[in-house]
Amino acid sequence: MLIAATRIDGLGGRLLAMANAKALADWLGCRFGFTWSEEAIQDNTFHIVDVVRKIFSDAFIEQYWLGEKVDASRFGVLGQTIFTPRSLETTARERNLEGWICDDFDVLKSFRADGPKTVRRSEALRGFGFSSNVTDAINAAREVRFPGPMAALHLRSGDIVHGSYRTKMIFADKVIPSALAGAIVSELSARGLNTLLIGQDRETLEYLRARTGALLISDLGAGEFEDRTLRDFFEMAVMARCQRIHAGSSIFAAVASVMGDIPHLNSEALFSKARAAEIVLAELKAHERDYHRLEAAFGYQSAFLNLEDTISPARAREILERALALDPENDIYALKIVAAYFREGDFPSGEAVLKSLMSRQFRARAKIPLPAMRVLTERVWDGKNAMSRDFGLFLASAQAGHPCAMACSAYLLRESGEPRRAGAMAARLVESQPANPMFRKIKRWVRLGRKPEKGFWAKTIWKLRQLSPF
Repeated sequence: MLIAATRIDGLGGRLLAMANAKALADWLGCRFGFTWSEEAIQDNTFHIVDVVRKIFSDAFIEQYWLGEKVDASRFGVLGQTIFTPRSLETTARERNLEGWICDDFDVLKSFRADGPKTVRRSEALRGFGFSSNVTDAINAAREVRFPGPMAALHLRSGDIVHGSYRTKMIFADKVIPSALAGAIVSELSARGLNTLLIGQDRETLEYLRARTGALLISDLGAGEFEDRTLRDFFEMAVMARCQRIHAGSSIFAAVASVMGDIPHLNSEALFSKARAAEIVLAELKAHERDYHRLEAAFGYQSAFLNLEDTISPARAREILERALALDPENDIYALKIVAAYFREGDFPSGEAVLKSLMSRQFRARAKIPLPAMRVLTERVWDGKNAMSRDFGLFLASAQAGHPCAMACSAYLLRESGEPRRAGAMAARLVESQPANPMFRKIKRWVRLGRKPEKGFWAKTIWKLRQLSPF
């Protein structure tokens, strides 16, 4: 039976899945294998994954590499369901499976086995056969000398702070905001630990070093690696030598934690969510201009998320408005401001913000759904959505007769699989303002329905219906 890691995301995600799969395979006495592209992958500078032969040794590839992909129909998938060695063998035999795909980061929490023997991910990861260049980078990290007991503070930014994922909010827990770093350094110092800062925003790191005296990874030789992948391995290996790692749920930090078999802790190990939010807001009140605008905006985002369930709508708007001023292209802030007005029953004020946002976007590009409408229902692979708790507020405002709330509600109903209610809401929308071209276009789009997933004629008819007039 084969246990295979087949992730196609960033370097850290692939390595962690491989460590899980290899550790499980070793415990079970099964074969281990992994897939990896033979082409370098670059994703808007935030994720860079090199080709398989630049990461692993020829011997490791020969023994474990399964190619670029496997036939998924020949494998079961290990997820959140509890499983045992016997259940894997029985199910594989009954379904005639070649093995199991092991890509879930928390998969080992679902594994149940008799006896005291444990699954050792750290041993599996350290036993990987890396290429000579990667091995040299890891060995260089082992030669680094620390000035004393060290804790690593990983300040990931990339696609969550500076990229598109900042609009989704649900990934915020992967990042410790840079505005909290100073307090973390002080707290670690009080506990007898020096702090090593690792991150992607060089300017922010330099600023934090000047204010806190923390050590930067670049001070230890990271800058000598021009190749991004080799630098990543060096940084992970240095972090692995620290006594602990403080980070969000970043997989990069998780791999370093497994590599060194050391604790991977978030900021809540030092501060409660409420206290962390207070620290961030106080820091930004005093030094907002010293941070990159998106770093500061993310600080407000993190504070809002930590306090969302406990503060008044007025306080929520105050925090969100500061974030929106720094990141005006981020529709999630405007939509959350709208929701805050709706939450306290002030439908006219929320409608005014929503009208301004939707009208501006329709003038820029008269295509439905508008970007803000997409953000309302944007989901990721685990089904999470930052606005789901606010859907009822938009529907309540729509029922009270506010047109832009009706437009959003018609969209929400359509996307949730309620075409009749969506059509009725869209009809009511146009009745409220018959000459409004944006509303007429939304009605047409709602009536069009979702594009069929199957069937040539069904897809053809759907496309023809797009050509019909309002």
